[in-house]
Amino acid sequence: DLDMILISGPGHGGNFFLSNCYLEGSYSEIYPSISQNKEGLTKLCKQFSFPGGASSHVAPETPGSIHEGGELGYSLLHGYGAVLDNKDLIAAVVVGDGEAETGPLATSWQSNKFINPKSDGAVLPILHLNGYKISNPTVLARISEKELKSFFYGMGYKPYIVEGNNNLALHRKMAKVMDKCIKTIKNIQFLARSGKLETRPIWPMIILKTKKGWTGPKVVENKLMEGSFRSHQVPLTIKNENDFKLLEKWLRSYRIDEIFDENYKLKPDITKLLPKGNKRLGMSPYANGGQLLKELYMPNPKEFAVKVDKPGEVKAQDMLVLSKLIAEIMKLNKDNHNFRLFSPDEAMSNRLYHIFDEENRDFNAKIVKTDEFLSHDGRIMDSFLSEHACEGWLEGYLLTGRHGVFVSYEAFARVVDSMVSQHAKWLKNCSQIAWRKPISSLNLLLTSNVWQQDHNGYTHQEPGFIDHIINKKSELIGVYLPPDANCLLCVYSDVQSSKNKINTVIASKHPSYQWLDYESAREHCARGIGEWKWASTNEEKEDVIIACAGDTPTIEALAATALAKKFFPSIGIKFVNVVDLMTLDPSHPHGLERGEFEKLFPKNKPILFNYHGYPKVIREMFARRGQTNVSIHGYQEEGSITTAFDMRVQNEIDRYHLVLDIN
Repeated sequence: DLDMILISGPGHGGNFFLSNCYLEGSYSEIYPSISQNKEGLTKLCKQFSFPGGASSHVAPETPGSIHEGGELGYSLLHGYGAVLDNKDLIAAVVVGDGEAETGPLATSWQSNKFINPKSDGAVLPILHLNGYKISNPTVLARISEKELKSFFYGMGYKPYIVEGNNNLALHRKMAKVMDKCIKTIKNIQFLARSGKLETRPIWPMIILKTKKGWTGPKVVENKLMEGSFRSHQVPLTIKNENDFKLLEKWLRSYRIDEIFDENYKLKPDITKLLPKGNKRLGMSPYANGGQLLKELYMPNPKEFAVKVDKPGEVKAQDMLVLSKLIAEIMKLNKDNHNFRLFSPDEAMSNRLYHIFDEENRDFNAKIVKTDEFLSHDGRIMDSFLSEHACEGWLEGYLLTGRHGVFVSYEAFARVVDSMVSQHAKWLKNCSQIAWRKPISSLNLLLTSNVWQQDHNGYTHQEPGFIDHIINKKSELIGVYLPPDANCLLCVYSDVQSSKNKINTVIASKHPSYQWLDYESAREHCARGIGEWKWASTNEEKEDVIIACAGDTPTIEALAATALAKKFFPSIGIKFVNVVDLMTLDPSHPHGLERGEFEKLFPKNKPILFNYHGYPKVIREMFARRGQTNVSIHGYQEEGSITTAFDMRVQNEIDRYHLVLDIN
């Protein structure tokens, strides 16, 4: 009667998940054509890892899953994210010993320092040590047992090793150890929740040692198969009658006739052992997080708006302003325990000061009196300097029905490129599965951006995450470049309330000019793009269009417009600002209709576009519109340790290069 989910990390581990869900009946309930009879069982077997069938990995189509094992490394992070604020949930996470060698998984073991046994659930890691990857041994399988245990004890775990050569005895031993681990977890939680836990707990984990290819053919064509890398994925290829006989012997070794009756139904002595209802692996609501999703209580962004009487008269720090809104979100949703902020040691650096008035950082290792804002029950997940961990925890948190935001330096969002790609693939497939309920969007708030890294230098100057994310399915993604604080408030409020999207918001954190009052910002962000008439120089004629996207390009584009007005008063300039980058893309749901686009950007007028990132993004969007009359300024991989303005000059987005281009 446990609330428990299983996360299968190893590649090609979908066979267990599928077979288990079929045996417990959940698969047939969701997919009635895979019925509990001979016909259904035949279909189940035929569709496995077959074109048009079921993936050999645990995919979104698999009931009970929140993690696809295609790209290795994220399973444990998803498990830990899932149990945050889910105090009764246990996530059993199977980690392959090959997967354990990846960077994200290697750092994941430290996640137990961010679990509070009073208010969070627990993760039970199960390291499957079968000794081999595709064609090489695994490192953890080739060290001594003493060294292996010491490693995991140092990570904060008590490892229980399960191994043996007798199949039935091994199953019994595994069951006993599982029971012991669950009892240990429950005891830790009881002590913590009754105020009797005085030290950080040492959590249990299991190291399961079996031969690779266990229970499969032992020898094929005089080559060792079981216990060898050769058993990876496809241990037997059928080329002749002898191979077929070997296959038959292998499959009959599972003694199917002892499990199913003559009608291919599970025998009663087995069915009576199965969990019921949503306690079944394939029916846990935690693995279909949209079922549990509670809407966030959202404050009115207007309450935090910067007062702007005239464009450019006041300065403010956009991220500092936004931090007041996020702090209020934390306050309003405190009792629901369904919102967290995730950032790799950067919340303070990114000017989110006000959130610390409302919440503390989550930290369940030792806290000393000189630390700031650390607490065992904090909700700000920024005490671990790992982009992989923070983003992976957030995905697990979202997939189990909660809300959050990932805040990072823009340059280092590239660290999680591939993780975000995998989440996009998950969302894309889920959108085509009727029983998968929508979940809260994955929101990435990227600041300390390329134009504000003059002091940190070249390593921190990297706007390429935009280029990466816009290649995902257009209906899934949004990219926003708010030019000031009021626009940032409007954009963030909208994306934080959205579902089944991946939203990227690029923001400024340094003191900067404020252009729009709140109502104007609200209207501008609703359209995503528009002319700023107060900046345009001549309403009666349009000789050139100056457009911009991004906080710094907007400053320079406005300055260039002012210079052009002073030195070339006869030239009529229409000034266009872009907040929602995808309004430029004709294939995106937010893309402007052709007539709207050409009204802003006539084909017979020269267009000067000052852009936040790499120019080719804008060039390609205009090319798809059939527009070639555009000169694009953007980041050219120039600069390093220099001044902020020199950065702009070296990359030719400064006002003077723009004016020269007009002339």
